[in-house]
Amino acid sequence: MAITPTVQSGGPITSSRRSLPGRVAAMIATPYRQSAGVARAMLVVGTVLTVLIALVAVFAPLVAPYDFDQVSDAGGRFPKQAAPSGTHLFGTSVQTFDVFSRVVWGARTELKVVVLSLVLTIVIGVVLGLVAGFVGGWLDRVLVLVMDALFAFPYLLLAIVVAFLLSDSLGGGVTTAAAAITAVYIPQYFRVVRNSTVSAKQATYVEAARALGAPPRTIMSRYLFTNVVQSVPVIATLNAADAVGTLAALGFLGYGIQPTEAAEWGYDLNRAMDDAASGIWWTGVFPGLAIVVLVMALTFVGEGLNETLNPTLRVRRLVPVVLPPRKPGTSAPTPAGSEAGKGARSGDGPVDRPGEELAGSEEGAK
Repeated sequence: MAITPTVQSGGPITSSRRSLPGRVAAMIATPYRQSAGVARAMLVVGTVLTVLIALVAVFAPLVAPYDFDQVSDAGGRFPKQAAPSGTHLFGTSVQTFDVFSRVVWGARTELKVVVLSLVLTIVIGVVLGLVAGFVGGWLDRVLVLVMDALFAFPYLLLAIVVAFLLSDSLGGGVTTAAAAITAVYIPQYFRVVRNSTVSAKQATYVEAARALGAPPRTIMSRYLFTNVVQSVPVIATLNAADAVGTLAALGFLGYGIQPTEAAEWGYDLNRAMDDAASGIWWTGVFPGLAIVVLVMALTFVGEGLNETLNPTLRVRRLVPVVLPPRKPGTSAPTPAGSEAGKGARSGDGPVDRPGEELAGSEEGAK
């Protein structure tokens, strides 16, 4: 019967009784319980805004009054560049699209691209980093070389190149945009996980697992995984904010999602440039605000997680304690709560008490 170690002096081993999804869920929920102050405010505000936008994206067919490419209804064709009104809340564009519907459907496009790109990025980057750091050797050297080369590329230029290469085979839809963004962020996850794995595999609990006959796959998935991905949630939320901006930049430059495939905020901003010179502000303001709000929400979540999980940024509050003072000339403490011991804090060091040195000198003289 195999024995699974639970605690070793070199570090903790995650309990094998909890499933991997349960461990990941507990790891994600922990910062919300541990956060405080500004970090908690950022987490709450960012999470609320992100959830609201996600709900709008999921229920876009119910929220949007028209399809993303609809230009007419039963009453006829929509007016061109109409100002915001009761019929068209955000007005209409030069193509007679309803701007409110485009913003709502654009939220769904953003959700699809960001979620798909993050899933692909995390799976590929974490797996490659874990394997490279644990196995080492020539495989590690090759993967590090490839990832460093990708990381040295300007991220927007790399996304444009990947989108251009995949546009013929995959088309100009969500899959192509997600693949372009995935190529940009894989090296970040690889480097973080790989460096953590190289350090963690030398720990005592990993050596104990090897001594007990645990295969490499079990060691990586059960003992190393949760210990080397502590910073992945922070990177994921910050990369999600970057992915929104990258997708908007691709659409603005004409390399993103094609207008016949889905609504996209960057494309709408590009089409609104000529309108701004004519005083038609609504075609560009509302898609731009949507980008700003979503990026801000995801950034709040990422920074809140970073403030909570990063030990160099975490603020530890000092807890007031009462230290019982010693009687002059004796080592027996007086009851706690006396006036001489109040106001001390943990970590403040020795507390000067009036008359203590004088009493000590008198005892010595006697």
